[in-house]
Amino acid sequence: MDAIVFIGHGSKKAEGNSQVLEFVDSMKCDIPVPIVETCFLEFAKPTIAQAIKEVVEVGATRVALVPMMFFSAGHAKIHIPQEIDEAKAAYPHVQFSYGRPIGVHDKLFDILQGRLQEVGFHPTEKHDDTAVLLVGRGSSDSDANSELYKIARILAERLHMTSIELSFIGVTTPTVEEGIDRCLKLGAKKVYVVPYFFFTGVLMERMEEKLLEFRTQWPNYQFTMTTFFGFHPELKAIFIDRAIEALGGEAKLNCDVCQYRLHALEHMDVHHHHHDHDHNHHHHEHEEVHAHK
Repeated sequence: MDAIVFIGHGSKKAEGNSQVLEFVDSMKCDIPVPIVETCFLEFAKPTIAQAIKEVVEVGATRVALVPMMFFSAGHAKIHIPQEIDEAKAAYPHVQFSYGRPIGVHDKLFDILQGRLQEVGFHPTEKHDDTAVLLVGRGSSDSDANSELYKIARILAERLHMTSIELSFIGVTTPTVEEGIDRCLKLGAKKVYVVPYFFFTGVLMERMEEKLLEFRTQWPNYQFTMTTFFGFHPELKAIFIDRAIEALGGEAKLNCDVCQYRLHALEHMDVHHHHHDHDHNHHHHEHEEVHAHK
């Protein structure tokens, strides 16, 4: 029996956690899987371990875990896989698979375009004096931060090369203030600010404060902020894609430039118990191909 466990980050604000639970509930009728559960990394219950225990107890024999996050950073690369390893040891008769975060998905751009249109941006018009500033959460993982740059480029092409700038509200640079400054120096008279956050909370409160500061500091310019990215109806299709992909064992993370993996390989005693056979098998196949040549 198949089960899907969606993993929200968890918020200190109950409203944010409620939004996650309501969103997953709204997807259940569209997911062709008998068991769909929600859990949280921190600040809320059930935990990942509790959710796994619950689905196994009601008969799940194949469990896909899908992170409800934008990008692969520490949580997606380290914390959740550790929980999955512990679940594999606790329930050896159950097959566990791991989905990937949203990353770059075509429907993302429909959502972003929709958020901009809601506040008066017209995608079909020329926007010579307009800039869009994406505001990410910010991470210590360069791989995660770089994903937002890719999204900015694709969005620019979707919006007929409207100027798109990047900023982050924490951890890394450019800051939101630096992003605005760059927009204005490049000639923008109107700036649309797009907070790339899932739910309302402390970060959105900080963005509201910043918007007031910008309007006071630059009274001759127009600053407009979209609502946060949010649990948009179009997002359902993305998460359903990620869930089905995970159940099929097809999910892949971008680990080529992952600082955690590179650090682990260099400094930790990393064992590959279940990969050793496959590695040797591929190695022998490789030698056989050369022998035939």
